[in-house]
Order: sequence, then structure tokens, then C-alpha cells
Amino acid sequence: MPAYFVTGTDTDAGKTLVTAGLLALARRRGLTTLGLKPIASGCERTAAGLRNADALALQAQSAPTQPYAAINPFAFAPAIAPHLAARRAGVSLGLDDLITPLRPMLALERGLTLVEGAGGWRVPLNDHEDLAGLAGRLGLPVILVVGLKLGCLSHARLTAEAIVADGLPLAGWVGNLLDPAFAEDPPLYEANLATLMHRLPGPCLGVIPRLAAQGPETLAEAAADHLVLPDGD
Repeated sequence: MPAYFVTGTDTDAGKTLVTAGLLALARRRGLTTLGLKPIASGCERTAAGLRNADALALQAQSAPTQPYAAINPFAFAPAIAPHLAARRAGVSLGLDDLITPLRPMLALERGLTLVEGAGGWRVPLNDHEDLAGLAGRLGLPVILVVGLKLGCLSHARLTAEAIVADGLPLAGWVGNLLDPAFAEDPPLYEANLATLMHRLPGPCLGVIPRLAAQGPETLAEAAADHLVLPDGD
């Protein structure tokens, strides 16, 4: 079944919004779905254990539903880089540790499976490995979320170049408007988008405008209105 790795140009680029939106769109098409967040920091302590808002959003868009631990096997409380959060918790993580719980999930028969990374493409996992290595080891095509703001052209191109340099195909990219001021001049905004479409080595899967604050499920549905599924889905 089609599976993709979702990364972003930076932290808070909108990876979860796009991942949940694509899953919501797939569900509209009658596909089964699975959203995975292998490692997450910035988790809240609950009676059921540590819970991450992004992972919960992906769990809500996974049909059939899966237990939280299957969606997010490694959860840490501090809202810091994952390798530092793990170190603070006294946990040593490597790519093998993430791949072990992921493989059986990726083997499930789902119409669309999305694996959401943490931070940007080069976020460290430990002193020797980056989280990007997870996509490489699993052979997953990559969907890039571009946080649309001043400076995004360089960020997007550098990230795309790193993905291709790592030997992975860019299955597509999604623009997510972070700074409303970036779109205040419509001709300039369209010119920036045209530059991304011309310079990034993958198709545009959509551009999400600034959405009004609302619940995660409603946001996912709103994002889905601005997206298309990658080829093969």
C-alpha cells in the first residue's frame, strides 16, 4: 500500500496539518488510512500516559483506528529536539529502535499511510544519525511541507536538495501559509509560489491558506479542501 514520509522546512511548518489533511482527504475517497508519528517531544502527561497533540490528530484520522502506542511509540515530555528529549529521559534511540515498531504498522493493508517526522529534514536522532535516515532505511518517498513565510524559498530548495541527495524521491510538496503578511500582495505571493513550483523537483499537492483556529478534526477537513493526494492514491 502507498506510504510516504512527511517532513517540513522547519519546526511548525505545518507537517501535522498537512498529514492530517491528506489522511482526511483519503478517507473522503473511501480509502483506509494510517498516520504514524514515531517520535514526539512536547507531550502532556495524562492518566493514560504521555500524549502528543500531533500524534492524537493523526490517530483521529486513522481508519481503522489504532492504539496510541502504535501511532506514537516514543513520546517525551520536554518540547525540545527529540534527541535531547530522549537523552533527558535517559533513553538512547537509534534508527533500529524506531524501525522495529514501524515495520508491522507499515505492513498493514491501508490505502494511504503517512509517517510524520519531527522538526526539519536534518533533525538529529542521536550523535550519529538523523531522523531523515528513517525514510531512507524504509525507502519511503517524501512529501515536503513548506512553511510559507519570508525566507521559505531558500529553506524549501535546500531541504529538497537534501532529500534528493539522500537518494529519496520528492513525491510532492505542500505550501502552508504561516505568515499572513506573506500573502498580502497577491501578485508577489503568486510569484513566490510559481518560483517554488518551478524550482522544486516534485509536484505541488496544494497550498493551504491561513485557516481559522478550530479543533484538530475540523482543521484536517479544512486543510483537505486545499489538497490533492500524491500520485498512486
